Amino acid sequence: MSTAIAVPATATSAQQEPHTVHTGFNHPLDPLTADEIAAITLTVRHYITSKPELESIKAIKFITTYFLPPPKKAVLAHLGIPLVPGTEPEPPVQIIRRAEVDFLDVVNGFSYNVILSLHLEGKWTVDTIDKLPDGIQPQISVEELIKCEQVVKADKTVQELAKAVGVQPEQIYCDGWSIGYDDRFPQTRRIQQALLFARFSEHDNLYAHPMVITPFNANTEEVLQIDFPPHYKSTANGYVLSVPKTEIPPLSNAEESFKISSRGRIPPPKKAFDFLPDLMAKTEEVLGPAGSEAKEKKHFKPRDDIKPLHILQPEGVSFAMKGNELEWQNWKMHIAFSHREGIVLSTVTYNDHGEIRPIIYRLSLAEMVVPYGAPEYPHPRKFAFDSGEYGMGTMANELSLGCDCVGQIHYLPGAYVSHSGAAIVIKNVICIHEEDNGVLWKHTDYRPGGRSQTTRRRRLVVSMVCTLANYEYIWNYLFYQDGSLEIEVRLTGILQVYAQETGEPNPFGTTVAPSVNAHYHQHMFSFRIDPMVDGIKNSVIEQDIIPLGGEKSATGEDLNFAGNGFTTTETVLEKEGAREYDFVKERRWRITNSARKHYASGKDVGYSISMKGGITPMMARSDGWALRRAGFAKYPIWVVKDVEGPKGGRMWPAGKYVPQTRVQPEDSVLSWVAGELPVKDEDLLVFLTVGTTHIPRPEDWPVMPVEHLNIAIKPQSFFDKNPSMDVPGTKDGKSVSAFSGDSSTEACGHCH
Repeated sequence: MSTAIAVPATATSAQQEPHTVHTGFNHPLDPLTADEIAAITLTVRHYITSKPELESIKAIKFITTYFLPPPKKAVLAHLGIPLVPGTEPEPPVQIIRRAEVDFLDVVNGFSYNVILSLHLEGKWTVDTIDKLPDGIQPQISVEELIKCEQVVKADKTVQELAKAVGVQPEQIYCDGWSIGYDDRFPQTRRIQQALLFARFSEHDNLYAHPMVITPFNANTEEVLQIDFPPHYKSTANGYVLSVPKTEIPPLSNAEESFKISSRGRIPPPKKAFDFLPDLMAKTEEVLGPAGSEAKEKKHFKPRDDIKPLHILQPEGVSFAMKGNELEWQNWKMHIAFSHREGIVLSTVTYNDHGEIRPIIYRLSLAEMVVPYGAPEYPHPRKFAFDSGEYGMGTMANELSLGCDCVGQIHYLPGAYVSHSGAAIVIKNVICIHEEDNGVLWKHTDYRPGGRSQTTRRRRLVVSMVCTLANYEYIWNYLFYQDGSLEIEVRLTGILQVYAQETGEPNPFGTTVAPSVNAHYHQHMFSFRIDPMVDGIKNSVIEQDIIPLGGEKSATGEDLNFAGNGFTTTETVLEKEGAREYDFVKERRWRITNSARKHYASGKDVGYSISMKGGITPMMARSDGWALRRAGFAKYPIWVVKDVEGPKGGRMWPAGKYVPQTRVQPEDSVLSWVAGELPVKDEDLLVFLTVGTTHIPRPEDWPVMPVEHLNIAIKPQSFFDKNPSMDVPGTKDGKSVSAFSGDSSTEACGHCH
């Protein structure tokens, strides 16, 4: 096959011994470089050919090649960060650079995992190679998704079925998706599903023209089945399906597929809904209220009343970079690219008047799932784990200066492996910049002759943009001058839609355009925080806010005379587990270190977690397909002990190998909490689940305006006082009146 690499592979003269590389590293958590990826995969190929027990492996496809971080204590010792506040760092120890590889034996259909180490002489060596159990599938690669479209477009049955609804072979397009769940196919087969669309011109918005759904075997590169979803019909007793039985249809051959095709098939909608300005300018829009007979026809015209808005930093940026290490406004951190997580932030510290105080050891997106709410088959298969099944980093955009990132920008590159073993490099994958964010703090003495002080808030943004077929995710990690930080997810892109008949009932979606049905769905994200608040021994405290009640604090009693009293209760989480959010009690959590107290409040130093902008319940049933695999989505917070292992420890809340799972594996958060290990004053992990339930609006079509999710992480009894009091006040000499005729054109005279 074109995507397989024959074994053995011979290096050219320009590539002799590419597995010999520089032995040092700038930072112990630096991601693998493109050269290292090539060296690692060549080492794996040489190893396979040298071992008689592996002679059955004739051709392989590399799926993942990624960095295995060294032990936490070794990294902290190397960086001089103490484990306990007020103590000396641990003495440095040798750090061995390691990597992990997943590859496919494309002839026999097996999957393998390899661990490698970089030795002092500069060569990578294989430590272990393990055949994965039957049914365990590594991530779906970008190349497999591309191949899926190529094979489906060329399939004769698909072409004939498309012609039957007016779509020519060259107009067929499809998105490769994970299969989700389908009992008809054994887990040992590497299965995707192709969601088909028509494209009627070169850059036409193909998502406006949905068609059928097709399972696809990525190893044998063949279409396995044509699935035709039923439609809904209105009756006196409500809506019913056009095909009475909703069970999974049996596998069929091509001839039987044509028989199925006559049961409720409709052509894809033909109307163009473009998003590119030059195409929209050619598309005639029909405007007017729904149901009105007189409608006005207009052509697209961009707004012409927007004046330029520039972000200028004439003296340069206020952050400094040393390789992957960043320093800005007392913050210091390591920023890395991960093929699976996207952005990884590590060893996050804050310089508190000369004392370097650790806050977070590692922070990243650990998993996410997007379950759709349409129950008619095969739509329930649509619940993609965009991180665990595809890899958020492999889906990342190469960002454009002045477009995706505006202002004075610094970019970091990223690299991941191709099927051949060569590295695929994304040059501008992580964007780093500063931006104004309104007022940081302000106060005015309103008395005659009083003074005021205004200090504007600046923030540092570390961001990435990822495209997963129709959808875009914008990942922003935001740092502020007051010692707080935020995780922000912005969702945009094009809705995942399906065709519907004119007048068809739509109980599980929104008709966003004629015959275009956007299904209800959810986006659930799991962020992994490995905290080190003033050291690695931390606890999690749950705080509830409650109004006073009971006989002694009833209205009119001494303790609550006016009936206005409320207080807080706090509980330290003692054992591993998950917690519900309580809206009535406005429940919140904070990560603390009992080894250090605040000088005034007497509280343990800590950082609070607020998820008001993203806590949502999972709508799928607990015994349903989605939650059997995505148990992390049941609760907003999970607390477990950090147990490091040779392959990374407790990293992935839905399991390391996610494609085609049918239940959540043993190595997942549901199993971890079952151990009920102690988490008070321990080296712990916190998994946060945020999400949104998307009930599509017509205004989300054809491209959805950005929607925000937010996790705020703020110091609480961590600093003596507001740590941003030393940020200079604002008196911007470049600010001018908007209009020349304004009565006041002078800058503020009482701001200091």
